[in-house]
Amino acid sequence: MSTQPTSKRLLSLDALRGFDMFFIMGGSSLIAALCALFPNGSDSWLALQMNHAQWDGFYHHDTIFPLFLFIAGISFPFSYAKSQSLGLSRGSQVGKILKRVLILIFFGWVYNGLFEWNFAQTRYLSVLGRIGLAWGIAALIRMYTNTLTRAILCVLLLVGYWLLIRFVPAPDAADAGVYSMKGNIVGWVDRQIVPGILHYRNVFDPEGLLSTVPAVVTALLGMFTGDFIRLDEQVRCCGKPLTGGAKTVWMLFASAVMLGLGLLWSLDFPINKSLWSSSFVLVAGAYSLSLFALFYWIIDVKGWRKWARCFEIIGLNSITIYLFKRIVSVQYTDEFFLKGLSEQLSPEWGAVLLAAGYVALCWLLLTFLYRKKIFLKV
Repeated sequence: MSTQPTSKRLLSLDALRGFDMFFIMGGSSLIAALCALFPNGSDSWLALQMNHAQWDGFYHHDTIFPLFLFIAGISFPFSYAKSQSLGLSRGSQVGKILKRVLILIFFGWVYNGLFEWNFAQTRYLSVLGRIGLAWGIAALIRMYTNTLTRAILCVLLLVGYWLLIRFVPAPDAADAGVYSMKGNIVGWVDRQIVPGILHYRNVFDPEGLLSTVPAVVTALLGMFTGDFIRLDEQVRCCGKPLTGGAKTVWMLFASAVMLGLGLLWSLDFPINKSLWSSSFVLVAGAYSLSLFALFYWIIDVKGWRKWARCFEIIGLNSITIYLFKRIVSVQYTDEFFLKGLSEQLSPEWGAVLLAAGYVALCWLLLTFLYRKKIFLKV
């Protein structure tokens, strides 16, 4: 099959990454604060979406991580094709992938407090580490297998993961449910071999080793999408040219199928981000694909781009802001300038002011880096 030129950049991808990271850099707190302005607003549907599900369930905040991994997956076919066009050997590209994996794992340790030098109390599993491992494994699979093999492998990984959890309880908590925090085999594996501490009361970690397996499928779903977008418009589907609009329709159709399958599967294997359950992979994948289809159609197909510049600025330095707000106290700077003024307002409006100030400080930093063409790339 023919593909589009490898140099073409998807502006929608940067904007979608920025939209995703907006919630991490304070957007969720701002929305929750705005909801609190209204009677019972703190308990409203929208405010609750700005939190993770305590265990089973699916809130908007649960979509942020899988969407980021899905986007990383979309990017790989483009970067891999570019590397091929430059004549890089497959060995060199494998080296680049492994280097990126190791850097992300290290950054995850830094984020979790590596430089406190208290190794026994350090959490070694991390969001960045999960991204590195899942993306890296998926990238190697993408390099060495064809599309049909990858599709079969995705099914086997999701079904195998479900059957393992369904029929193998944690040996040290056999009386608990196999899908519960204490009773699942995923947490037991981490309790046996992972040094340091685990995130949930040292019993379970949402970025555990075994749950990286279905996360690989999340990254592969993104890579399927990237390969699909790269198809040239000369390719015909159902007798019609595969234009940008047609691609959008097919992506929305695929997302609807994944959503239906995920909801059906959740009747036995609950939608659970912490376990990264197979049903969660499909439902989060449906959300990610449909949202990308929308951004792709608006920005890359229709050419309506100006509105997305604010998100693009965030998306081009997503790792930067993720690490920066952990290492540097943005909250201190925010309160230095705005706490006095916020105290002159009602508690609700004061919270809105501080939340808006936090987002503004992060965005101003990213805007400065954007204008100076400074981007942290891993």
